[in-house]
Amino acid sequence: SDVQFSFRESVEPVYRELAALLLDSNPTQANLIQVRELIEGLQLAELDNFFREACLDSEVQQIDEIDDRAAVIYSMMLPDRLAVIISAAGQPLQYHSTPIGKVDAEQTVRDLLASLHPASDNNDRLRLSQKVYNWLLPPAAQSSLADRQTLVFVLDGLMRKIPVAALHDGQQYLIEQHAVALSPGLKLMASQSLAQKDLQGIVAGISESVGGLSALPGVEQEVAEISRSVSASPLLNQNFTKEALEDTVNHTQANVLHLATHGQFSSKQEDTFLLTWNGRLNIRELSELLRKREIQTGEAIELLVLSACDTAVGDDRAVLGLAGLAVKSGARSTLASLWPVKDRVAVLLMSDFYKNLQQPNMTKAEALRQAQLKLLADEGFSDPFFWSSFTIVGNWL
Repeated sequence: SDVQFSFRESVEPVYRELAALLLDSNPTQANLIQVRELIEGLQLAELDNFFREACLDSEVQQIDEIDDRAAVIYSMMLPDRLAVIISAAGQPLQYHSTPIGKVDAEQTVRDLLASLHPASDNNDRLRLSQKVYNWLLPPAAQSSLADRQTLVFVLDGLMRKIPVAALHDGQQYLIEQHAVALSPGLKLMASQSLAQKDLQGIVAGISESVGGLSALPGVEQEVAEISRSVSASPLLNQNFTKEALEDTVNHTQANVLHLATHGQFSSKQEDTFLLTWNGRLNIRELSELLRKREIQTGEAIELLVLSACDTAVGDDRAVLGLAGLAVKSGARSTLASLWPVKDRVAVLLMSDFYKNLQQPNMTKAEALRQAQLKLLADEGFSDPFFWSSFTIVGNWL
């Protein structure tokens, strides 16, 4: 923990100071490319620090090489401004900045997150949502992004907790215009997206109260429905042990792992875990299990879905745990929720997501978008609290 504290106090500011120098006055394309690589490098350094080992060795990929219909929005909080670089296939890098101090920017993000509770004032939420929307997607950039199918956000610091799907331009939510995804950076993307295959899954969950945590009654229906969608034998309650999960992962050809159970993402590796019937499965155990299977069979998990997990309350960097799990597990994509939602919502959204995913030429980000739009159109669940917390991390294709 002392080393991690030292990183925040001594190492991280160097990245930000260099970025600020490169962005002073009117930055050239060469400077913007260097700042983009700095942001990628900072994301990598934070994850190395999270795992306490230099565990990730990846080449930077350009957005053109991954998806020519996507754009990547990088943000970086500097002492006197919020810097945004937009990288879209076939276009020069765009730079925008908002003159706002880090303390004020973080307070606005906290206010936005607080306003997403259903009991909050709707006008206040829309005002804050539009404010952050214009930070990340300023009017000058919006026309050049209109034809981009997917917007991928590489966010900095507390901004990682923002459910970007719920950002609002005054007329529509962002999800009504584009599929969205979060990424810890293109440097950390899986080297290739696996071709669309028949979905074969491992579906595990806990619906009963265990380990002092509350029951999740909707999980039983969620596990049953999704097991049918991805032709899997479910591991439910007492059948979902660490040993049973390891055995199933090692002896099936599954390309989807769906875990509907309590869990927590934290900025501390030891506090990032998923709950099984016989104890906690921490991030390192899960990632080692999935990595070992990939090495032995050559088959990676295409999609890791974490339903009913939560980001640690009061931990400004808790989403590091989600990003860390997404990267370290070797899964091409991770679908998770930034906060817990009603069981019924999870069942509806997950069920639609898997149905959508089996349509021809459907990306994971678009499959999630369509499922979220269906909830948005449902009067009972139209509030962004219900649908905006679900997000794709990693490879959105």
